Amino acid sequence: MAGKFEISTRKNGEFQFNLKAGNGQVILTSEGYQAKASALNGVESVRKHSQDDANFDRLTAKDGSPYFNLKASNGQVIGHSEMYSGAAARDNGIASVKSNAPDAELVDLSA
Repeated sequence: MAGKFEISTRKNGEFQFNLKAGNGQVILTSEGYQAKASALNGVESVRKHSQDDANFDRLTAKDGSPYFNLKASNGQVIGHSEMYSGAAARDNGIASVKSNAPDAELVDLSA
C-alpha cells in the first residue's frame, strides 16, 4: 500500500499535512501554514527534498529520544518526525519518508 499526504486544518485554523506510510503510520508532520496553498507547496517541497539525505537532520530530544527534521535547501524545516525509541528506528523513519514521499497520493481533509 502506498503512502499518502493528508492535508488538514488545525483547531487554530492553520493548515498542516502529515505524510503517512502505507500502513497508515504518520512518518512526517509539517509546521502550520496560514494558507492551504502554502501547505500544498510544503507537500511539493517534501517530495523534492526528501530524496537528498543531506536534508535530514538527525537529532536527539532532551529526554534522549531520537527524531529527525527534513529541511528545504534554504535551511527551513519542512517537517519533523515523531520521537523514536532508538537511532535505528529513526533511520527507518527517514528511509520510509524517502520511499513514500515522491509518489504519495494527496488527500485533502481540510474541507
